[in-house]
Amino acid sequence: MSATNLPPAADSASGATAPQFAVVGIGNALVDVIAHASEEFLDAQDLTKGSMTLIETDRAVELYAALGASVEMSGGSAANTMVGVASLGGKACYIGKVNHDDLGDVFGHDMRAVGVPFHGGGVDHGTPTGRCVIVVTPDAERTMNTYLGVSSSLNINDLDDTAIASGAVLYMEGYLFDRDDAKAAFRHAATVAHANGRQVSLTLSDSFCVDRHRVDFRSLVQDSVDILFGNADEIQSLYEVDELDEALKMVGRECGLAVITAGADGCVIVAGNEQIKVSAQPVDRVLDTTGAGDLFAAGFLFGLTSGLPLTKCGEIGSIAAAEVISHVGPRPLVDLHTLLTDG
Repeated sequence: MSATNLPPAADSASGATAPQFAVVGIGNALVDVIAHASEEFLDAQDLTKGSMTLIETDRAVELYAALGASVEMSGGSAANTMVGVASLGGKACYIGKVNHDDLGDVFGHDMRAVGVPFHGGGVDHGTPTGRCVIVVTPDAERTMNTYLGVSSSLNINDLDDTAIASGAVLYMEGYLFDRDDAKAAFRHAATVAHANGRQVSLTLSDSFCVDRHRVDFRSLVQDSVDILFGNADEIQSLYEVDELDEALKMVGRECGLAVITAGADGCVIVAGNEQIKVSAQPVDRVLDTTGAGDLFAAGFLFGLTSGLPLTKCGEIGSIAAAEVISHVGPRPLVDLHTLLTDG
């Protein structure tokens, strides 16, 4: 099945029914806990200013308790993408794993509040909901401590096959790929999607993630992925080459459709031997690049599931990314569909 031709509303040959959702996402369900604090707080908690550190359960509970007043909102890469699809006017659904605790309730509420149904997986009473504790000092510097919590234990039993079968495109987050159970869940989800005439997409997430899972990612791209998202560093890491052009040729031979972003240089859409370059949307001032790739994927998939040409899909992705990097935070502050123009 060509990645540039999504399943029709009803496929009489395969028996596939009309998709209920444009995109169904699977990823780490995390809550962003954002608090303003002094430099002295960083010193007292032994935090390295401006860093991102993975932490364990005891440290997550300790730091969360020490923060005091904070703002809590749902986060996670693929979740950001689903929120972006909804903001553009598409229907999206999200599958992650949270516990039945306060932060798990926050995550589910936030997703449903923006019109994204959330399937929270099974409950693991021994492990809290994942969170990213973000300490903002008076100079606006952000220090992040990420606790993956129960989100990283997602497995096949946590999936909702009915939801997966109901999305025109399945979107999977590479960050979730650190455990064998998650790898099995990815392959199961891809099988369910393809069995129902749907497309499967994967985001490489970051170059360190690619380094850890290169063999598995290559296998997924060749066997299960119709649409691949990544940036220049990630795709070069995937194929272990120094030149972007070489990586683009290689991915063109292995994947039906690849979309590679390059920051201010825009993106390259690779469909077999064809390469389409799309310029980045101008931004007066870049304040925070967090979520840029997530929202680009949202825009591209919204365009693709709307039946638009690949160039237009890239343009919508660039519009969504430009909005999110123009302010602090990984999600849009305006309804993205208001930024789209006809033509």
